[in-house]
Amino acid sequence: MTAEKNGYFYFKKTLLFIKDNFAYIKETPSLLFNNPYLLALYEKIILWREKNIKHHHFILILSLFVGFSTAIAAILLKSALLFMKELVSDSMSGVNFLYLAAPATGIFLASLYVRKIVKDDISHGVTKILYAISRRKARIKRHNMWSSMVASTLTIGFGGSVGAEAPIVLTGSAIGSNLARFFKMDQKTLMMMIGCGASGAIGGIFNAPIAGVVFTLEVLMVDLTMTSIVPLLISSVTATATSFFFMGSKAMFHFSAVESFSLGRIPYLLLLGIVCGLIALYFTRAINRLESFFQRLKSPYIKITIGGITLSGLIFFLPALYGEGYDTIELLLSGNPDEVMQGSLFYQFKNNAWILFVYLGLTVLFKVVATSATNGAGGTGGIFAPSLFIGSITGYMVAIGLNYFDLGIPERNFAFAGMAGVMSAVMHAPLTGIFLIAELTGGYSLFMSLMITSTVAYLTIIVFEKHSIYSMRLAKKGELITHHKDKAVLTFLNTKDEIETDLVCVNPDTNLGEVVKIIASSNRNIYPVVNAEGLFLGILHLDEVRNIMFRTELYERFTVRRLMITPPAIIKHSDSMEKVMETFDKTNAWNLPVVDDEGMYIGYVSKSSLFNSYRQILLEQFSDD
Repeated sequence: MTAEKNGYFYFKKTLLFIKDNFAYIKETPSLLFNNPYLLALYEKIILWREKNIKHHHFILILSLFVGFSTAIAAILLKSALLFMKELVSDSMSGVNFLYLAAPATGIFLASLYVRKIVKDDISHGVTKILYAISRRKARIKRHNMWSSMVASTLTIGFGGSVGAEAPIVLTGSAIGSNLARFFKMDQKTLMMMIGCGASGAIGGIFNAPIAGVVFTLEVLMVDLTMTSIVPLLISSVTATATSFFFMGSKAMFHFSAVESFSLGRIPYLLLLGIVCGLIALYFTRAINRLESFFQRLKSPYIKITIGGITLSGLIFFLPALYGEGYDTIELLLSGNPDEVMQGSLFYQFKNNAWILFVYLGLTVLFKVVATSATNGAGGTGGIFAPSLFIGSITGYMVAIGLNYFDLGIPERNFAFAGMAGVMSAVMHAPLTGIFLIAELTGGYSLFMSLMITSTVAYLTIIVFEKHSIYSMRLAKKGELITHHKDKAVLTFLNTKDEIETDLVCVNPDTNLGEVVKIIASSNRNIYPVVNAEGLFLGILHLDEVRNIMFRTELYERFTVRRLMITPPAIIKHSDSMEKVMETFDKTNAWNLPVVDDEGMYIGYVSKSSLFNSYRQILLEQFSDD
């Protein structure tokens, strides 16, 4: 048996072993802790840590480990993507139809992996982090420490038109959350470690430590305090330093300023900012609508078929849509824009500026479709890279258009400013866009251009869209945590958890004499009126009975139906806490009934009880130690 065949034999045997024992392997962490010796050792470690290391010191140690671990994950993902791209490229050499089929193949493999092995939704990584902070007590499932990396490698390595940044951010946040849970940290620390993982992920994959911290504060974190900023800095710097050590410190896009900033260019940068904001609006709304279309499709194979055909067709006409798009950005920045059209039907007109302009315009228009087709069909990837891709082309096109009037606009500068503008508007994070592009290029001399474009782009999109592409899904459900502290606290409160069920219910046909006996044995002054089927009809208030409760001659004449009143408002059990508090404010009530969707009585919510819960959450989650 040759060495090659021997290696293939053992590789196949390993795959079969993993397949046969996957359920066992998946549960290995739980099985380890069923071992009494390991459990005893684990408990000793926890007790030793609590006794010998102060809490705030241990948070700094954890942030260091999170930063290093996240950087290793980012390096592994970068290396895996490079290996996969080279493998696919070598396999497709000289065979054009494979070039078109590769993205669909990657989507199929990623979808199969997620459905058969992970068996959980791992798409929309940043949205899942926001949901974990808002609704899962900052707990992210263990498989997210690796599952997104594998799925995104398959998707992007085969040419899927998405980015690897959101998957690595989810991976980093999962590492932070699970490491904190391992050491029995409280929920506040879990939230902080999620932020450390996210900042480390951005710092590690982009070599951009400042952007990592700013992204976490703008997009993920609830509030900025000195307690939170130091761990974020440690994680981001550690991740970036680790990435420098293994991957080198060269900027992703080498840049030397062609021209310094000029005051006379400000009007054109303002125009670019408005255009970027409108492009970001198109990007956001188109992504949501197209992904909603794919979500309505029940069969995964129909999704893969439609998505694969759509993506392959688009890549046939617009090859620049293949993969993340960073190669296209490099061509624009290197002064070879015509090479962007290579492999397309447009390439025969490569010396025609107007054909190039049309090609770039179509690329911007259909990049959104390609990204949605990739994710909607079952692939895994983020919108970091697509927003940078669209932004660079948008900036370049605006420069071309302005230079038609001989204005001498530096096209590369505008391409970078466009990247910052579109990203800032899509994510509603202008500081992230500014610092990320500055660090990606090493071109800090671009700061004024980036600041103007990003600010105007952000101001443009918020006129039309209140929330970012990441948060709008959660915002519609009232599950979004925000930088507004009052609203952020409310997201931690759940209406169902605040319902009081100890109130005594009365039947509408109960007479006054029986009501007096109920009042005598109760310490409440409100009595829900519910019929035999459990349908809520109204309330009986003690004030309505007080004047006649001692007139025994009325005991048989008066019934609850005659004495009951309608409450000022009724709360649905599915209402968000923000809506509940708005109802209390509008009605000035202190107690309101809660019913289900059919109007069946569930219980009561008390404003005083909500205030107590509010204060408790405020102290636990948002106080500065």
